[in-house]
Amino acid sequence: MTTTARTRPAPVAEQLPAHPAIKIGGLRKSFDGRLVLDNVDLEVPAGKIISIIGQSGGGKTTLMRCVNLLERPDQGTIMIGEETIFSSGEITCRSLAKLRQRVGMVFQRFNLFPHLTAVENVVLAQMHAAAIDEKEAVERAVNLLTRVGLAKRAMAYPEQMSGGEQQRVAIARALALDPTVLLFDEPTSALDPESTGEVLRVMRELATDGMTMILVTHELPFAKEVSDWVVFIDGGRIIEQGIPGDVLDHPKEARTAAYVARYASPG
Repeated sequence: MTTTARTRPAPVAEQLPAHPAIKIGGLRKSFDGRLVLDNVDLEVPAGKIISIIGQSGGGKTTLMRCVNLLERPDQGTIMIGEETIFSSGEITCRSLAKLRQRVGMVFQRFNLFPHLTAVENVVLAQMHAAAIDEKEAVERAVNLLTRVGLAKRAMAYPEQMSGGEQQRVAIARALALDPTVLLFDEPTSALDPESTGEVLRVMRELATDGMTMILVTHELPFAKEVSDWVVFIDGGRIIEQGIPGDVLDHPKEARTAAYVARYASPG
């Protein structure tokens, strides 16, 4: 890999605040009798970027979807800040809608409304999810589209935009709700190299601004560049985790090493 990781004064594990942005304990999830998450423990400090890597089907996306309860775990606990949102098999958060404002998610396939323009997609999220009045919502939407480099595409419909532009609209829509955490589920996997670069640029800027992020990705050079911590999941378990230079350049576990070698040297 040619990308240089960001310099950090100490590993994430040595910098945990009193209340992590996310704390997961003993998380288990099955589908049709197949165990997908097996006793997962993970802490995400506020303002840090955690990349989750691993083979398809290893449990990465399911873990992400459990964090904002798009999937309901079978067992374990999940805390967002100081609030326990899941415990003892029960959803304990006060409002799922409020939770999903605090923990925004950017999906692999954009999920934009095709009959709405870029600005309308960002406005609608605010008006329906956060009850923001239309004038303020439009102003915020224009500012956010400018932030992601799409000021001139505000009136374009999704079918008129590239994949990278659509994904940046999706990021603006998530940011419009002022989340404390953003989840990215392989946000560049459906994009060509140029569009991938556009999206990664926006994510780099979010990282610089201190947004707490969990990123599921196969883009190992990007994960190494922006992440504070990298987690390798296989078979529903965390096999290895640590600072990017350790996990991606000097993995201790054979399964991690095999995965990194495969994606660092495709073909």
